[in-house]
Amino acid sequence: MKQQKEVNWTKLDNASKLFPAVANNKDTKVFRLACELYEDVDSKILQKSLDLTIESFPLYKSVLRRGAFWYYFESTDTNPKVELESNPLCAPLYIKNQRNLLIRVFYYRKRINVEIFHSLTDGAGVIWFMETLIYHYMTIRYGDIFGDSIPELNFKASISQKMDDSFGKNYNKEDNTSQKLKNKKEKSRPAYHIKGNRIAENRMKLIEGSMSVKAVLDIAHEYNTTLTIFMTSLLLYSIYKEMPANKKKRPVVLSVPINLRQYYESATARNFFSTMNISYQFNNSSPDFEEIIQSVSEGFKKGLTKEQLDKQLNHFMSLEKNLLTRVIPLPIKDYVLRIANRLNDRKITSSISNIGKIIMPSEFNNYIRQFSICVSARRPLITLCTYEDRIVISFTSPFEETDMQKTFFQFLSQKGVEIEITSNL
Repeated sequence: MKQQKEVNWTKLDNASKLFPAVANNKDTKVFRLACELYEDVDSKILQKSLDLTIESFPLYKSVLRRGAFWYYFESTDTNPKVELESNPLCAPLYIKNQRNLLIRVFYYRKRINVEIFHSLTDGAGVIWFMETLIYHYMTIRYGDIFGDSIPELNFKASISQKMDDSFGKNYNKEDNTSQKLKNKKEKSRPAYHIKGNRIAENRMKLIEGSMSVKAVLDIAHEYNTTLTIFMTSLLLYSIYKEMPANKKKRPVVLSVPINLRQYYESATARNFFSTMNISYQFNNSSPDFEEIIQSVSEGFKKGLTKEQLDKQLNHFMSLEKNLLTRVIPLPIKDYVLRIANRLNDRKITSSISNIGKIIMPSEFNNYIRQFSICVSARRPLITLCTYEDRIVISFTSPFEETDMQKTFFQFLSQKGVEIEITSNL
């Protein structure tokens, strides 16, 4: 008699609870990390690599279920299967009442793509998954060439550490109570919203610019700033250049994700991030780019203090722990979260996410060209990542118009940066 495998259930972390409630065909809450190789992908080797990789990330072999009060993950025997790319960019993964995996791995010519539903993990988590996947792919495909010099896999964390709910682990109820009296609600005006003609069938336009990291860093250093602050400032400037005159009194507000692993002891492969808003008021005056950089730099300093991050984490965890919140039925929770999400959208113009540097063993450099990341978008936004001396800046947008993207890349080009532009449409 065949023994049935034990089924495990896992609670969603604090950040994950939002995504099932607000995901839809216009914004699937799916993001993609891609690896471009110098040679065409061998699908059979990629499947073997995926089979090995998924064992190190057991939560990713889960389906999302609806309970009476909360969503939860349920383990499954289903293994992800490598497929030739055929779906639109960041197509839905979570489909209500369907027991499907929340991750897909596929390929096209020289590209390996991993798409994942945001409830499973964030950018840092999918990087670890991709690094492990590419490690196995390289060592299987080119093992004979490496011989005795096959590099070791850096696991970064044990399986139990990868499964940690770092929100709950770092929640401090006493700190949250003491800060309630200090918190004052800041009045915020509705932000400027980018308008455009939507692409048919809720598809997204992806425009990627690939260039030298050193070339961009040299420009950032000319302005005495970091790469992320420079890119954030350039996005603000590019939005301003395309704003209608009658809208320039509204602030331009960018949402910037923060990887909390840098500030707390965590090696989780689940979600562990926060966000901060970077705002700039242009009015009708022509902005000086250095002034934008200075303002953005001050915004980063204020938003990235440990005190501010503690306050945010404890605030959102206290809402989750609230007794009244816990006993509200799930359909009502979903409804409230959708309303809250729409209200929050009024305060946001766009977003920028720099997931940082992807590190692979130097022995693989001759086989890997670059990595890129993009996300589903209900408004134009950018994501970026680096590998060796290649940085890929990805604009995703639901609109046909590309003036903002053109302004962004032209600024860099006029500074002497050579850019390779690609698009899916």
